[in-house]
Amino acid sequence: MSELPSPDEFLSKIDHKPSPTGWMDTPVEIRRGIACHAAKPDRLEYVGFPNPRDWSCFDEDWQLPENWQEILHKGFKERLDRFRSVKIFMDICVRCGACADKCHFFIGSGDPKNMPVVRAELLRSVYRNDFTTAGNILGLFGKKAKKAYGARELTLEVLKEWWYYFFQCTECRRCSVFCPYGIDTAEITIFGRELLNLIGLNIDWIAAPVAFCYRTGNHLGIQPHAYKDMIDFFTDEIEEVCGVRVKPHFMKKKADILFITPSGDVFADPGTFTCMGYMMLFHFLQEKYGLEITWSTYASEGGNFGFFTSHEMMKRLNAKMYAEAKRLGVKWILGGECGHMWRVVHQYMDTMNGPADFLEEPVSPITGTKFENARSTKMVHICEFVADLIKHGKLDLDPSRNDHLKVTFHDSCNPARGMGLLEEPRYVIKNVCNHFYEMPANTIREQTFCCGSGAGLNAGENMELRMQGALPRLNAVKYVHEKHGVNMLSCICAIDRAAFPTALEYWLPEVDNCGVHELVANALILPGEKKRTVDLRNEPLPGMEDEDDE
Repeated sequence: MSELPSPDEFLSKIDHKPSPTGWMDTPVEIRRGIACHAAKPDRLEYVGFPNPRDWSCFDEDWQLPENWQEILHKGFKERLDRFRSVKIFMDICVRCGACADKCHFFIGSGDPKNMPVVRAELLRSVYRNDFTTAGNILGLFGKKAKKAYGARELTLEVLKEWWYYFFQCTECRRCSVFCPYGIDTAEITIFGRELLNLIGLNIDWIAAPVAFCYRTGNHLGIQPHAYKDMIDFFTDEIEEVCGVRVKPHFMKKKADILFITPSGDVFADPGTFTCMGYMMLFHFLQEKYGLEITWSTYASEGGNFGFFTSHEMMKRLNAKMYAEAKRLGVKWILGGECGHMWRVVHQYMDTMNGPADFLEEPVSPITGTKFENARSTKMVHICEFVADLIKHGKLDLDPSRNDHLKVTFHDSCNPARGMGLLEEPRYVIKNVCNHFYEMPANTIREQTFCCGSGAGLNAGENMELRMQGALPRLNAVKYVHEKHGVNMLSCICAIDRAAFPTALEYWLPEVDNCGVHELVANALILPGEKKRTVDLRNEPLPGMEDEDDE
């Protein structure tokens, strides 16, 4: 953070004026503060990715295979044949510019190559050159004719441009909402990153979690005993707050439900408070209704950084979820608060690793509600599950315990745009908080802005990029902070909870960040609890500021 300019200086440097040169004539300048560290060789070796070596994007020589152009051409062709959507997206864009000002990175940087249309043109220009009839014919008339058609050859300069800008996209899909042709720019970024991985070009913030998850089951590389130790630590913390000793289950065979959440909730603040919220909720449900929900130290990661790498890697990392559910003999799976986890679950999992016909169609054993949207995947979002419990009056809640908080809600990109989870989190928040305020309509729900650090960009060395990306979202938070006194930004994504504390400290330090189920736990009245005087963060509850710690 110390290397960043002040927020005022930052804003003064954003320039949205058109470049004096065309994007094809503007050479790529790989800058510190924007670019991420290259993947370390041991990460690639562990998962069998090609060309592992020590390199840096700031080096002149990227140590590429001698036939790298041939590899990429072949990979491009294979994917055009395999994914009909990619070919359609390559062909149908009319460059209308409807997406141009919708990208948080363009808004926060002014870099025209961060317009979604131009970022896609980085690939599309090579597609026109190599895979279209017009490109082949115009190639006979020289580079000027090809350039007029928007085609260019794949050179080292173009390759570096691909790498630089495809790792400046969080695959949030906001631009796709405004595209009149429905072009999914996130799919184009996924396609571009897959090609880069064919020659060993990845960033370490993605490659490391992928390797760790493949080895130990979670992105952080945490061993099973350490995972359990952390849950045990939370058990002590919960007992200190409410006087109740919760008893989480691990790998309990024939439990009713298997619970899977991002490992960030277990090991990174403020997600840890969300994790404690899950634990308190599950204890309540077991004590009152006999519901058994089990955790797993094998399927200890709901997130899937394979999604930011390739379709094949996404499938490999996702497989453990169904495998563990089958091994334990549970009825169905409950998923925690995560972003990209839910796009993978909702749009890919059943096709990749299903059908999960060994699981039951999810039905709440407490309310009898059928979660018909999860009929195929057999996996239910915890906000859907809890919203249903609240609607049927099955939770004992005291919303006044959150009266010290004025809350707004950030629609995390993938649950909002990837699965339409819009109302359930709001319903939960409104039932556990008395002070809730929406941000402006064009910044929430389907039009929500990204946190600016998703898709593997939540590193430390690209802080300028992250602050650029966070600017539009936090500008909307600033609006409700100034108008309503909002002091808490709630969300349902582990990457959001990892990214927002740093971004809020920079852009809006008066506001904090939390998960929805931290708020649920504050309001939840556990059977046999002592008089609560503090919340999960050990901050005084309203009216308890002068209470003795005893």
